[in-house]
Amino acid sequence: MIEVYLLAIEQAGPVPLEALRASFATDDVEFTPDEDGQGFSLKADSSDVLVRLTVGAEHLPRFSKEVFSGSPEAFERLGRSKAFYRLSVEPGGPQPTLPVFEALWAVRTLLEHVQGVLVDVTAFKLHEPDDVVEITELDFDIRDHVHLHAVQATEGDTPLWVHSHGMEKFGARDLEIFHLAEGDLLAAESFLHELCTDLAFGQGPALRTQVGTSEGQTFMLVPSEEARTNLLGVPLETFEGHEGLFLSVVSPLGRHNTSQLLAPYRERFEKEPEEQTQAMHREAQALLPAFLARFQRKGLMEPLTFLVRAPFDTHPDGNTVVENLWLEVMARDEGSVVGKLVDGAVHTTEWRKGAHVEVDETQVNALAITREGRTLDEQEIRALLNAERPM
Repeated sequence: MIEVYLLAIEQAGPVPLEALRASFATDDVEFTPDEDGQGFSLKADSSDVLVRLTVGAEHLPRFSKEVFSGSPEAFERLGRSKAFYRLSVEPGGPQPTLPVFEALWAVRTLLEHVQGVLVDVTAFKLHEPDDVVEITELDFDIRDHVHLHAVQATEGDTPLWVHSHGMEKFGARDLEIFHLAEGDLLAAESFLHELCTDLAFGQGPALRTQVGTSEGQTFMLVPSEEARTNLLGVPLETFEGHEGLFLSVVSPLGRHNTSQLLAPYRERFEKEPEEQTQAMHREAQALLPAFLARFQRKGLMEPLTFLVRAPFDTHPDGNTVVENLWLEVMARDEGSVVGKLVDGAVHTTEWRKGAHVEVDETQVNALAITREGRTLDEQEIRALLNAERPM
């Protein structure tokens, strides 16, 4: 088993076992307290979680802001902590995400009894209690579980080495990619998150085998101890503090040249021309009354999904960035559209995929309708909006 989480709590002793026994009293989980009353274990169908209590931080890692990411409030809570629940799991298995989520549910249950903050020791992240609730309730977002780290490894136009931390808890190696430029970072982040998600669900590509991305580009994954043998110009001291084994992303020929691989991902971050956004907003506002009326008279068995796009503020690195996100319409409420985000924010996890949100109708700047998974074209949408409910 490996230690994946620390729950830092503000009281010096454990939660009473009887309180925990009542909280974990379900048919799905077997709760077994330790003899000393300081910890316990949880056994579910396909995973075990071992929980141990440590009082004081003398033998724990140093939680510096240079290494760990988290809000100022999370670091404040961490500074007030007097004890730590240490959660360990057996990583991997047929469904590698299950042990991780069993541990997160254990944390969520403990947080019903104590004040605290969660430390992901594999990804160097701090999570506040509300984050834990969202992570366990909303759609899976790999950004909650891994951290991408960019390091200048060489000189020149493409000096960056980008790698992940956090995949260990899913029983997988972390990923790395070399020779990137500053302008490649967002594209590399999108690509690596996509690949990490596949690995977290045990669906990653076979090693040393040419595979394609969702955008059709090809690459290979090669163990780092092999891939780095033809890596030129990177001093060995670059890897100090990163002695673990990685999977390296390389070209089909095994080279560290991935510029073309990332080209389609760069397109995702090209800013939409303001004139286009304004034109789409005008068209969406013109169609919105008919769109919402048709949504409200949708038959229960009609295989239609109604989607709208609206701007959302995110705050990467303390800056405000506006992202246009799509949401599936669930209801209409006095001038607002209520829905569920079908994609999360690109720059941060402030707006997670699956989150329920409410936007003012005047903010809607694009519309879409799908039928059985196929997006209707503009002519089909207009015909549908003008039609009565099918017999």
